[in-house]
Amino acid sequence: MPESKPTIVLVHGAFADAASWGPVTRILLDQGYPVLVPSVPNRTLSGDAAYIRSVVERVEGPVVLAGHSYGGAVITVAGVAENVAALVYVAGYVLEEGESLGQLQGGFPDSDLAAHLVQTDTPADGPEFSVEIPAFAEVFAAGLDPKVAEVLAVSQRPLAGAAFGEGASVAAWKTKPAWAIVAAADHTINPDVERFGYKRAGIQHVIELDGPHLLMQTHPAEVAKVITDAAAEQS
Repeated sequence: MPESKPTIVLVHGAFADAASWGPVTRILLDQGYPVLVPSVPNRTLSGDAAYIRSVVERVEGPVVLAGHSYGGAVITVAGVAENVAALVYVAGYVLEEGESLGQLQGGFPDSDLAAHLVQTDTPADGPEFSVEIPAFAEVFAAGLDPKVAEVLAVSQRPLAGAAFGEGASVAAWKTKPAWAIVAAADHTINPDVERFGYKRAGIQHVIELDGPHLLMQTHPAEVAKVITDAAAEQS
């Protein structure tokens, strides 16, 4: 009897939502993987990680936890859940224990994103940030059909400012095997931030794709293969 496949949980980042994983989700489903793509609140790192961990812990059996962009920071914390078998970072932040997004980014030149963030004050969560709609296609959704980018721009999920300054309570990559992808043409995160985080974490399985930030949209087959390679080692 063939062994069952691990469940793949895909975690989106800031300024995006679960639909950003759409093309990769389709490939994984077609290959017979159980897949979950929860919506991340994008409010605080600890709260977002706790939510994703709760999703993971409801799964029976092993989970491969993949995070894109800010989702990488989320899986760094949520990935300590006992049934997480592997981590996959896609153009993601890999935080050290106690380190915040702001601290990690502060060690490198700003990407194009920094000049195109819009701050909005919310009654419950304080300031939150989104990407200027006119700049969204170039800065965040490069490589996508302009009409698709336009839709994403007006439906983006903002990130609360609190998430930038909160340190990671744990670093799951210290105890879990990890795979990673650098988006070499990224205008949202400086690719050197990705490279640094992956190297510091000692991630052995790292590839670079000559693509923009939303690799799941522009290079879905390559992204899916990294995830299934990680899953195959857990089966």
